[in-house]
Amino acid sequence: MYSIPLILGNLFQQLYNTVDSIIVGNYIGSEALAAVGSSGSIINLLIGFCVGASAGAGVVIAQFFGAQDKEGVRKAVHTTLAIAIAAGVVMTVVGILLVPFLLKAMGTPEEVFGQAVTYLQVYFGGIFFSVIYNMSAGILNAVGNSRRSLIYLMIAAVSNIFLDLLLVVVLKMGIVGAALATDISQLLSCIFILLFLTRSQEIYRVRLREIRFYERMPSKIIKIGLPTGIQHVVISFSNVLVQSSVNSFGAAAMAGFAAYIKIDGFNILPVMSFSTAATTFTGQNIGAGKYDRVKRGMYVSLAMGIIYTIATGILLLIFAPQVIGVFTDNQEVVTYGVYIMKFFCPFYWSLAILHVLSGTIRGTGHTLEPMLVILFSLCVFRVIWITAALSIAHQFSYVMVVYPLSWMVGMILILLYAWKGRWMPKKAA
Repeated sequence: MYSIPLILGNLFQQLYNTVDSIIVGNYIGSEALAAVGSSGSIINLLIGFCVGASAGAGVVIAQFFGAQDKEGVRKAVHTTLAIAIAAGVVMTVVGILLVPFLLKAMGTPEEVFGQAVTYLQVYFGGIFFSVIYNMSAGILNAVGNSRRSLIYLMIAAVSNIFLDLLLVVVLKMGIVGAALATDISQLLSCIFILLFLTRSQEIYRVRLREIRFYERMPSKIIKIGLPTGIQHVVISFSNVLVQSSVNSFGAAAMAGFAAYIKIDGFNILPVMSFSTAATTFTGQNIGAGKYDRVKRGMYVSLAMGIIYTIATGILLLIFAPQVIGVFTDNQEVVTYGVYIMKFFCPFYWSLAILHVLSGTIRGTGHTLEPMLVILFSLCVFRVIWITAALSIAHQFSYVMVVYPLSWMVGMILILLYAWKGRWMPKKAA
């Protein structure tokens, strides 16, 4: 029940990101679609550390909340928002300044480069609101209130779709309109979630004057969140490398990859929801001393993740041409998108196992080990594979096969670590 709002929220978030791409692809063109698609890896690269800090804060808050430590929850919540404000300012400045250099380093084609720079710089102009919202949603999720964050994501999704239609289709603002629509919708969700947190009467209530770095709390959050932050940054870097490799095959390949990556989110984000649920469930039960529920929660989360990814993988393969065709009527782009699906869809279940087990282990406070497994499989292995494979032959299949291979490697490693059980508290083991 806790997972359902998380999944629906992530699906809504992916929905409005996908609508962004559908409107851009159909009303601006396939080059604009490629520009928006190539931006995703850079966005993830720059906000990766913030995501890690949010994960660290979530574990700390969940454990305090499970133990009913009101003072611990208060300090952790306000420190989390202080981190969010600092991170949001840094991300805005760094993002706007680094965009042209990163796109050049990725080998972005000239016909796409200008639009990609414009989209990203406008997007990062509003990244502050996105960071504040996501850290605030992390607070609500950590205390088990996943329904509230769903409501505000729905507000963001609906407003983003409306603004996309207004700014891109009606006012003809092009790629700037698509980025502005995202910024404004994030601002709205940020305002609503902060209003709720400041008016709540629960122990996680936010008082603006109390937002600061409390003694020892930043180090506690960073100690748990830093490995996850590094993990996100380095994995995002490996995705930049993959995107660079895709860019070398031209704008049609970029657009096909961009279209499918939006669909990919409908599989990845629910898996990440199960992982987040496992982390919070584990953290709260560790804090409450209910160790016997940790393994049971892990097995249930694994079952849900595997069943979901197998079902959606089959459906996507059956309707592949129709799904990609929603984004564009360019047949070359559709062909690339369908081809990519055949590498991804049959193997999502392995990614579910990797992330759910990592989330469970992370909830106990052991964040280093999952980080090392994920860094090796989703980053180091990918870099080695692409470098070696493309030196043999410049083939698109050599780039795409790295995804299922890296998932399998990560799954095997995390299963081996989980089987040893050293991460479990002694009473649970």
